[in-house]
Amino acid sequence: MERRKIIKDIGKLQGRILVFGGVYSNFQALEKMYAIAKDLDIPPENIICTGDVVAYCAQPETCVEKIMDWGIHVIAGNVEIQLREGGEDCGCQFKSGGRCDIFSKQWLPFAQQKLSRNSIEWMQTLPDFIRFGYADKKGMVVHGSFHETAAYIFESTPWEIKEKNFIDSDSDLIISGHCGLVFNQEKNNKYWLNPGVIGMPANDGTTRVWHMLLDEKENGFSFQHHSFEYDFEKAAQLMEMENLPSTYARTLQTGIWDNCETLPEVETHLQGKPLEF
Repeated sequence: MERRKIIKDIGKLQGRILVFGGVYSNFQALEKMYAIAKDLDIPPENIICTGDVVAYCAQPETCVEKIMDWGIHVIAGNVEIQLREGGEDCGCQFKSGGRCDIFSKQWLPFAQQKLSRNSIEWMQTLPDFIRFGYADKKGMVVHGSFHETAAYIFESTPWEIKEKNFIDSDSDLIISGHCGLVFNQEKNNKYWLNPGVIGMPANDGTTRVWHMLLDEKENGFSFQHHSFEYDFEKAAQLMEMENLPSTYARTLQTGIWDNCETLPEVETHLQGKPLEF
């Protein structure tokens, strides 16, 4: 029997909103994200994480504890769902026998071993979606898509697929995660925004990681993509010390993904090209 999806309505938000996703157990990146939010004076109730707090890196429990203490809004990513349900894989829909599938069989058991009962119980409280109002928009936060937690929605994904998400979720502003790449699209006064992730670089040949700021305007809202640097060398060193996949540690240092198994042709050809917004 398919699990019923949970939508949490957090009401109307005002002022600046900070959104990010994919902490991926990278505590060094999360510390920097926290510091940025504090410097910007953005309160926890105006901060949203698109899920996958836990994944590839070396400090899953520390990251969950930090997120819980911070008190921000979080939805369940596919990793949280698999961890709380005792799944045998990360739920990313990686190709069986592919490199990502092989690596997940290393980092997922590590995360399972390190996470406390309290962290798993917290994951069990996470909603699948967050509904909110902002400016004149009906907002929805999803992990992959409204139809599937682990769906890969990219900038090159046909707009018709995105349009069905807007219709079925009764929204005109969707904030998504999961795919690991930052992008925005607007059509017919509907907005699909992916802030990117902070736990891994965006396959653009730089060590930067990404988040997004939304701001209310007189006639609606604006959004900006922002990147930051952090102590990626320490994060990589901790991964090596824990015998986690060295290829992911190198990704932190090079900004290049080990493979493009999950990427469409358009995004594959952009590998190594620094992002500009």
